[in-house]
Amino acid sequence: MEIAVTSQALAAMQAAAAAAHPREACGILLGEGRCITQARETRNVHPAPETHFEIDPQALIDAHRAARAGGAQVLGYFHSHPTGDPVPSATDRASASGDGRIWAIVAGTDVRFWMDGEQGFTALSFARVDG
Repeated sequence: MEIAVTSQALAAMQAAAAAAHPREACGILLGEGRCITQARETRNVHPAPETHFEIDPQALIDAHRAARAGGAQVLGYFHSHPTGDPVPSATDRASASGDGRIWAIVAGTDVRFWMDGEQGFTALSFARVDG
């Protein structure tokens, strides 16, 4: 499956990862259908942010409320791997829920997308679109 991602969303993820380094950045992917239009950075509330991430629960609640009110839909999540590759780690695989959401993982300037499916993570291709 291929998804579309705006240049703005890609740049936001890369900027969040650079600013958080050496800690993991994280956030929420917003959009419609198979198009990610926004990457909204959130606080990483995990007690060990150098090696783990946990999206601020209030930010996630707020994003879902905004979606129900007609705003952009929550398509998935992003986080960074400050010292690793942009592929799901053992920790990522253990914390995945198999809910079909999109995960973006940032390592340096490289961003890769994954579908969190019932059978684990599947790599997604993407097309950069203006926005």
